[in-house]
Amino acid sequence: MAEKLEARHRGATWLAARKIEYAADADPVEVCYQRGWTDGLPVTPPTDARVIAMLKGTTRKPDEIVGRIPPNLAECTIEKVAINAVMAGCRPEYMPVLLAALDAALEPVFTLHGVLATTYFSSPIIIVNGPVAKRIGMNSGINALGQGNRANATIGRALNLIVRNVGGGRPGEADRSTLGAPSKYTLCFAEDESDPAWQPLSVARGLPPGRSAVTLFQGHGPEAFVDQKSRTPEALTKSLALSLVKIGHPKLVQSARAIVVLSPEHYAIYREAGWDRAKIERALYEATIRPGAELVAGADGVGEGIPASRSGEQVPKFHEDGLMVVRAGGAAGLFSAILPGWLAGRSRTELQPVTKEIKA
Repeated sequence: MAEKLEARHRGATWLAARKIEYAADADPVEVCYQRGWTDGLPVTPPTDARVIAMLKGTTRKPDEIVGRIPPNLAECTIEKVAINAVMAGCRPEYMPVLLAALDAALEPVFTLHGVLATTYFSSPIIIVNGPVAKRIGMNSGINALGQGNRANATIGRALNLIVRNVGGGRPGEADRSTLGAPSKYTLCFAEDESDPAWQPLSVARGLPPGRSAVTLFQGHGPEAFVDQKSRTPEALTKSLALSLVKIGHPKLVQSARAIVVLSPEHYAIYREAGWDRAKIERALYEATIRPGAELVAGADGVGEGIPASRSGEQVPKFHEDGLMVVRAGGAAGLFSAILPGWLAGRSRTELQPVTKEIKA
């Protein structure tokens, strides 16, 4: 009611976005479809009251310009972020997370335009660390990469709607993905930080412990990894490597990064042996090094591959900083997941994951 009254009496001072008029007997959800403002799923109509309520989720001013959204490089204000957050189904308390994700996406090394315009499967993947994840009820446990959690679903969706509605990034236009992926709707989850011995991803990427943060990764997924028999970290690492080397193509190397999402049961194998994040990531990197002779173009009758000049090398699948491990998932099930990165990852200095602290 407070927001309805404010919309009636102070709407002009709160809001600057252009108002859309439609017939009194029209369905506003259908109006959004007709105007191309949806990702194919119904959106919540962004009424003045809803947008005002959403803006109360941040201390940033409605007219503050966040940046220019590709592909059209259109200016995006905090108000426009709030409008798309309403449409995605966010709650106001999600706004700081969404704004941090958008700030990260607009960093040059994230190459948001490229992620959008590629013919590959890629889209932004959002991983949340710190106290904010519990505060807004994010899921890091059972079905963390799936449906059913409002914060997970709508924060990622809102970011993709901003690219579509503000930046003009629509499929078949600037978005040239050959097949696309469900992650183009949303892929956002929190890391499981229940084990105090585990170094959270945000800390590994340079933020102090206890801070809330988002990490944005250019990828898609998930791809299933199943190993219900390995019981040592060495065996599990070799097993994971068999799946990791297949990203994109088994003979493509140093062309993509990847995230390994370790389930609790797989993580327990490493934890009980005293392996930490750094040791797991290094062991996975080394386990994916293979003889160049197996990877050259034409070997075994397969055209894809590396130049014949590298046949005598031991060739890593990834750059040394190309793997990140994240903990998530339900307590039962010896299943983990791989989130493959965009194949443009071969440009390791020009294309990088981005981590941003979440602020009010």
